[in-house]
Amino acid sequence: MSYIISIILLLAFGAGLYKMFEKAGEAGWKAIVPGLNLYTWIKLTGRPMYWLALLLVPIVGIFIFAYMLIDMVKCFGKFGFWEQALAIVVPFFYYPFIGFQNEEKYLGKAVVMSKENPIKKSVFREWAEAIIFAVFAATFIRMFLIEAYTIPTPSMEGSLLVGDFLFVSKLSYGSRMPMTPIQFPLVHNKIPFIGNESYSEAVKWDYRRLAPIRDLKRYDPVVFNFPEGDTVAFRKGVSRTAMQYTHYYGLKRQIGEQATKRNYDLVTRPLDKRDNYIKRCVGLPGDIIEIKDRVLYVNGEEARKPEGLQFSYQVNPTAGKPNQKWLDELDIDWDAERSKNRGVMFLTEKQVEGLRKDSTLQIKALINDPNPSIFPHDGRGWSMDNFGPVTIPKKGETINIGPKNINIYKRVIKDYEGNDLKIGKGGIEINGKPATQYTIQQDYYWMMGDNRHNSEDSRVWGFVPQDHIVGKPLFIWMSLKNGKLFGGKNENGVKEKGGINFKRLFRGANDMAE
Repeated sequence: MSYIISIILLLAFGAGLYKMFEKAGEAGWKAIVPGLNLYTWIKLTGRPMYWLALLLVPIVGIFIFAYMLIDMVKCFGKFGFWEQALAIVVPFFYYPFIGFQNEEKYLGKAVVMSKENPIKKSVFREWAEAIIFAVFAATFIRMFLIEAYTIPTPSMEGSLLVGDFLFVSKLSYGSRMPMTPIQFPLVHNKIPFIGNESYSEAVKWDYRRLAPIRDLKRYDPVVFNFPEGDTVAFRKGVSRTAMQYTHYYGLKRQIGEQATKRNYDLVTRPLDKRDNYIKRCVGLPGDIIEIKDRVLYVNGEEARKPEGLQFSYQVNPTAGKPNQKWLDELDIDWDAERSKNRGVMFLTEKQVEGLRKDSTLQIKALINDPNPSIFPHDGRGWSMDNFGPVTIPKKGETINIGPKNINIYKRVIKDYEGNDLKIGKGGIEINGKPATQYTIQQDYYWMMGDNRHNSEDSRVWGFVPQDHIVGKPLFIWMSLKNGKLFGGKNENGVKEKGGINFKRLFRGANDMAE
C-alpha cells in the first residue's frame, strides 16, 4: 500500500511540474526526463547551472532541492510565507494545484523578481522562517550527518556511563536513507510528554545506504536499532508517556505469550523507528563467537578487552566501609552500589585488584548459570558466561539448516530477510519449499556491552543485521554524574551525586586497552 501511495504522490508532483513547465514556455515532457527536468527547472528559476553539480552532493543536494521547490512557486508569484511552506511540505499537492489552475501564470525568473521587488517581511515572518529553516536543517543534519545520543543504561558502564552525551556519526558506516519519511521532526519514535508514536507508516521506502567512510571494525562501539524492537508492549490502562513500555519478545519469554497479550497492548514499529541501542561490536560477519568462563573468544583467540570491562562480584565487608578517599581513587560509588545490589558490585579488573588490598573485604567472582532467556532460547544450556560457539551470518554464504541450528537462524531468515519460514515435524520450509540450506542476504554482527553482567545484548537476542546499523559514536561532549545535573535520589531511594563530570568531557567513545 505504501508503494502505491508513493507512486501516486510522485505522479501528482510530476503532473504539476509538467503543467508549470508548459506555462513557462517549455515543453511539458521535459518535466519527466531525468536530468533534463532539473536543468530546465534551474533555468526557469534563474539559478546558476553549477547547482546541477550541487544536487549530486550528499546532504547538500537536499537543501539545494528545497530551495528549488521554493524558487519554482516564486516564479508564479507565490512569495507568501505559507505558500512557500506548502512548496516544501506538500509539493505533490501544491504543484498540481498551481499547474492546473488556469489563472496561475509564469511571471518570470524567481531570482530576478526577488531582486527587483524585495519583500518586506514582518518580524513574525522573519522569526518563523528562521525557526522553520533551523528545524529543517537540524532534521536533515540529524538524519544524515550527526546525532546527539544519551547513554540511558549501565550496559556499557566502565567505558561509557549513564549520563554521557555522545555525538554519533551517521556518515562513518554510510548514512541510511529514511525508511519512514513522514515523522514529527527532531524526535525518534515517540512524541515527548504525549507518548504517541511520532511517525506515520502511510509511506515506506526501501532500505538504502550511502557509501561508508570506513568499514565497521571489530571492537567499535556502535549505535544500532534494537533488532527485537519491532514490537513493543504498553501496559493496558497506563498512559503512554515516555518510556512506559517494554519489548514484546523479552516480556513473552518472561511471562508467556498469552499473559503478555492479556495485559499489554502491542505496537509494531518499522526498522528505523526501533529503539537505539549502543554496544560494542565484538564479532564481524563470518566470525565464530564463544565464551568460556566469562572469557570471550573470537575465531578461537581470546578477544581484546575494553578498558572499562566489568563483571559482577560478591563483595562482603567484615569490618565496615573502606576508606572513602581510597574508594574515590578507585571510582567506586560504594553506598549506591551496595544499596542497589545487596553486596553485588560491577567492577573492572583494576577495581577488583584495588579492593583485594583490603583484607577486611571478601570478594568472589560470580558466574552466571544456564538461563532459558539466553539466545537462541531453546534450552541448550548456554549462559552469559558460557556461550556458543556460534557463527555470525555473512552475506552470500550458504549455511546448512536443520533441527539442531534452526533456532539460531530463524529470525535471520524470517524477520530480518522477509521469508516465509515454517518449522514442523516434516522439516523446514522456506517460501513454501523444503529447505536444508539458506543463502544469507546481508551481513550480521555480534554486539556486547562492556558491563558484561549488566547488559542485555546479543547473548540475549542474537545477531544485529547490517540494515539496523545507525552510526559510530565519536566523543563525549557532556557527562553528568549518575545522569543528574543537581543530584538526587535514585529508583531505590539512595541519594546520588550530580553535576558535570569534567574528566570525561571530549573523551573518545572508543577507548580500548591494547
